[in-house]
Amino acid sequence: MAERERSIHEMLKDTPSMNDSCGAVHTGTEGGSSMVVGIGLCGSVSSHSIGVVAGGGGGAGVSVGGPFNAPNSLPLRNHSAPTTPMSPTSPTCSGNGMILTSADGSGSLIRTSASKIDSIKNWSISTYKCTRQIMLEKLGKSQRTVDSELEAQIEQLRETQRKYLSILRLTRAFSSHFQHVVVSQHALADSFADLAQKNPELQKEFTCNAETQRNLTKNGELLLNALNFFISSVNTLCNKTIDDTLLTIRQYETARIEFDAYRMDLENTKPEITQSATALEETQRSYAQHKDQYEKLRSDVAVKMQFLDENRIKVMHKQLILLHNAIAAYFSGNAMALESTLKQFNIKLKSPNAVTGSWLEQ
Repeated sequence: MAERERSIHEMLKDTPSMNDSCGAVHTGTEGGSSMVVGIGLCGSVSSHSIGVVAGGGGGAGVSVGGPFNAPNSLPLRNHSAPTTPMSPTSPTCSGNGMILTSADGSGSLIRTSASKIDSIKNWSISTYKCTRQIMLEKLGKSQRTVDSELEAQIEQLRETQRKYLSILRLTRAFSSHFQHVVVSQHALADSFADLAQKNPELQKEFTCNAETQRNLTKNGELLLNALNFFISSVNTLCNKTIDDTLLTIRQYETARIEFDAYRMDLENTKPEITQSATALEETQRSYAQHKDQYEKLRSDVAVKMQFLDENRIKVMHKQLILLHNAIAAYFSGNAMALESTLKQFNIKLKSPNAVTGSWLEQ
């Protein structure tokens, strides 16, 4: 028994120490090709690199290297390194330890959000200043920029539009009522013609009345064409041409309010000694910008109103002559003059006895 224990102790003495053999880990793999696995840890916690080398001859080597000497024992786990995988949105590490932006474009998203916030901020400030200016003008505590000549022309244009819209409304009513008259005359002519066939003793009288109603229907349709042409032209003038100029006028009035609001800000900031030079420069720049916009729109309004006045006179001159000649020729019974008037204004003529639809269908 003692000999057996002594032989075991001798065998242990002959074996190399664990510190000497920790650098090599033997496996059962033979004749394998070499494989190198490197793991780099970014950050300041640990700068070790772990390499696993599998070489031929049936062994695999584990080496620990870094700026310091290799430790005497192989660490089984590196507790200083995080074991959780990085999310796709987390910043990546470059080789020199710098933090790079993520690949999903979050930097562009931040810039876009900042731009929208700045736009909302500028809009809120401008809206507040304009609302304050309107309230102060209504209370008589702020002076407004006045162009007496231009504002008189604008008021006259709005009054002209109101009167033209009244003419348009009355002409539509007249056309609608006259449409019913023409439809009734057409139906009456058919009834007279039918009775002329069924009553031989009154055939001549019924036929005469049927022809009279047919002629009135024909002339009435011609007059309806003239009325519809007049209504279409005046409607285009009121609701498109004049409205386009009034849209520019509304933009001019808004620019005038903004100009007065920033002018008042500039006047209030000049006497202040504590006002910084940067803020004063920004106020002056905003004032100059709104002044240029106001003057540009005022010039646009003046030019548009001049062209509108010339176009309005030309259109109404033609339409009023058409309406007068058509109505005069119809009620005087001059069918040839009525047809000549419609041809003069290039109005398409309907067939004499065409069935006229209801005014609701038009």
